Amino acid sequence: MKEVIASIILIVLLVLILNPFNFWMPTNMQMIIVAGILSAFGAVAVFILRERALDEREETHRSFAGRWAFLAGSALLVLAIVVQSFSHTVDPWLVAVLVVMVISKMAARLYGDRYL
Repeated sequence: MKEVIASIILIVLLVLILNPFNFWMPTNMQMIIVAGILSAFGAVAVFILRERALDEREETHRSFAGRWAFLAGSALLVLAIVVQSFSHTVDPWLVAVLVVMVISKMAARLYGDRYL
């Protein structure tokens, strides 16, 4: 339950930083939300890193969830890169994040095959 609450808080803060309701957000409020995002992400990351599977079934569920999360994130990044390429203004951050995701996925896979 703690993981769900931390994830929901992170999502709410990420939506608030986009200012979807077009209300004026003073700089102090933005910094508070950024600090909240960093804290919430840290909490979610701790839960993910401490997650342990007790049997093969749980391990399969973790692997399945990880694959879907990677595919969803990378598909959205590829879509954003394609859409931006039509206007000839590809944001280098999108490409960098996708490259880091792919490299870290391969590194984790190689490490897991060799040492785990």
